[in-house]
Amino acid sequence: MNTEFISVNPESVIDETQKLKFQGYHIMQVCATRIPEAYEIIYSFGKDLEMKHFKVTLPEDKEISSITSIYPCAFIYENEMHDLFGVQVKMINIDFEGKLYRTAIETPFK
Repeated sequence: MNTEFISVNPESVIDETQKLKFQGYHIMQVCATRIPEAYEIIYSFGKDLEMKHFKVTLPEDKEISSITSIYPCAFIYENEMHDLFGVQVKMINIDFEGKLYRTAIETPFK
């Protein structure tokens, strides 16, 4: 299995994701975590026995564009990042507007 990590700027996520889609990659997962004054978001894509991961550092006061126009199923990952971490994702095809999860604390991992 071949695995590659690629640093991607938040502004380039749509373009880079589109390139992988055209190459036949499928979305595998998207996850977020907190780092000082920012979020680290990992987008994982797979094709055959190859995996590519986009590593994006997003300042906490910035938005990132949704990839749901390319991979519609990403809406669940993006809503989760918003609800649990406070990541601001713009233009999600199906936006639960902070109501995907019911938590005692709003954005518990922010």
